[in-house]
Amino acid sequence: MHRPGGRDVGIIALAVLGISLSAPLTTLVTAPMLALAFWRNVGGAAVLLPVLLLRDRSTLAGLRPRHLGSSVVAGLFLAAHFAAWLPSLSMTTVAASTALVTTTPVWTALATRLSGVRLPAAIWWGLVLAVVGVALIAGVDVSVSVRALAGDALALLGAICAGGYVLAGARARQRLTTSAYAVVCYSVCALAIAVGAVVVDAPLAGFSGRDWLLIAAITVCAQLLGHTLLNLVLSSVGPTVVSLVVLLEVPGALLFAVVLLGQVPPLLALPGVLLVVVGVALVVRASRPSTLVEPAT
Repeated sequence: MHRPGGRDVGIIALAVLGISLSAPLTTLVTAPMLALAFWRNVGGAAVLLPVLLLRDRSTLAGLRPRHLGSSVVAGLFLAAHFAAWLPSLSMTTVAASTALVTTTPVWTALATRLSGVRLPAAIWWGLVLAVVGVALIAGVDVSVSVRALAGDALALLGAICAGGYVLAGARARQRLTTSAYAVVCYSVCALAIAVGAVVVDAPLAGFSGRDWLLIAAITVCAQLLGHTLLNLVLSSVGPTVVSLVVLLEVPGALLFAVVLLGQVPPLLALPGVLLVVVGVALVVRASRPSTLVEPAT
């Protein structure tokens, strides 16, 4: 972990602004959430494809289909993440959904434990705090509605799927460049979502101009400003700082939800949101770099 310089701080601030706007803007979209996820990933793949073909073209030499397995798995996990998390934003509050989906490092830490890796005490303390926070949020939402509680469950499922995406992505990038990995991952994700949209009869086009503008804005904010800029400073500040910065999305999304949507979460839920953020921060500080970064929101 390295102390960010002035340039890095500016880039990080812009990235946090981008990812914080993602969830509030998503709640304004009236088009199906599968369509939003589809076009986000198509846009991400389209932006990175020229980078792969022009700058990283040499990495394609000798590449075989078997080398893409982990990228394909990551894309499928990413599709499952979007299918679970995006609908949760319209079922529970933006603050609760965003806090719960940022528990991804908790699930990746548990996955590494199941693989036989011993976890430091700090991670276990972080897990306890995060679980208590989740319980508080769920307890409040029980009194709100069953729909809100279901939204909490979907956000947690989205976090678990994002954990699979992070772990598969870390393995894929041992062999592939970031552009090659991302193009394959985003393309597979978009294809899986398109298949899902056909199955549930959800349209992927034919929306109002307002929805298209929102989809474009979300793609720019989350995919380009958020993820791209965080990857840009990754080498200079380290994965721990970047993963901790991602947690700033929670208060950022809460503030934008208040301003843009007039959505104020129940006061009793705020201690739960805070405990989740603190718990995940402890897990991040004590985790291995390979289980960090890669924000999926």
